[in-house]
Amino acid sequence: MNILAIETSCDETSAAIVADGARVLGQVTASQMEIHRQFGGVVPEVASRRHVEAITRVVDTALGQAGLGFSDLAAIAVTMGPGLLGALLVGVAAAKAYSLATGLPMIGVHHIAGHVAAAMLEEPDRPAVRPPFLCLVASGGHTELYEVDASFRFTRLGGTRDDAAGEAYDKVARLLGLAYPGGPEVDKLARQGDPARFSFPRGLLDDPSLDFSFSGMKTAVLVALDKIKRQGQDVPVEDVCASFQAAVIEVLVEKTRRAARMTGHRTVVVAGGVAANRGLRAAMRAMATEEGIGVHFPSPGLCTDNAAMIGAAAYLRAREGRFDTLELGAYADLTLDEWQSGRYPAE
Repeated sequence: MNILAIETSCDETSAAIVADGARVLGQVTASQMEIHRQFGGVVPEVASRRHVEAITRVVDTALGQAGLGFSDLAAIAVTMGPGLLGALLVGVAAAKAYSLATGLPMIGVHHIAGHVAAAMLEEPDRPAVRPPFLCLVASGGHTELYEVDASFRFTRLGGTRDDAAGEAYDKVARLLGLAYPGGPEVDKLARQGDPARFSFPRGLLDDPSLDFSFSGMKTAVLVALDKIKRQGQDVPVEDVCASFQAAVIEVLVEKTRRAARMTGHRTVVVAGGVAANRGLRAAMRAMATEEGIGVHFPSPGLCTDNAAMIGAAAYLRAREGRFDTLELGAYADLTLDEWQSGRYPAE
């Protein structure tokens, strides 16, 4: 089953052809990073306009990479939410147009389900993972723990009460004057710093729930920087990055450890943009070794937004005969429960 997948939830215009939910036959992603870097973050209106300019080109190129035409496809998948509404609308409108022109059925996909499904794509350096498993999703907009059953249905165990981990990374990077996107810059500099130089709080680490909180860490960094500057000292950027990252990673790893013990899952998937973080990968692997469980990450290129992950998630819906009509909408705040039930909110 070959599926054309489209992803435009934020600032990446991506199209991919995915076979049987596992093999990427072709994928093209038009990045807007350089455009938004000058503003220090994503400008929604600019992102939407760039998606309009790029969408047909990336679809045509992905089909060309795969050596396929529309007659070789079984369905068209698209991210329907959550995300920037204007950006989502471009992808959904394109998917509807292709569906109407070709007669192919459509599958709307939840963005987080896509991130999780990225671990189910075959890659040369690791086998594909199949549910059931425990999953930590850590990205710019989400930090949540889920149980994923054999039917690829999600049960939320806990999540952030304020900032997501990736959002905290970006805010701290901005405080330090680092280039956008800040997360990779913090990770890179952290490897050169002393993680014990600053003692930043571990939000909710002592709380028995599986929830997260990262806003306090960001505030603690701000207070530390203000103190350093008032004393007329140079900011030890590498040490700040290392200490901040150590705090974030400790919370992510320990909450995941607790969830694994609580649920009894022997397989853990870490997905989302923060899953590309080298420090987090190393700490999660060490925890998995200690607990005698398996931990799996998508390759770094599949951790960030991409269409292949949307195609992988769509295959599981298509296999159950769950398709959408041309009434499909775009939803900025779509929840996984709404997506799983098919009871979408009013647009």
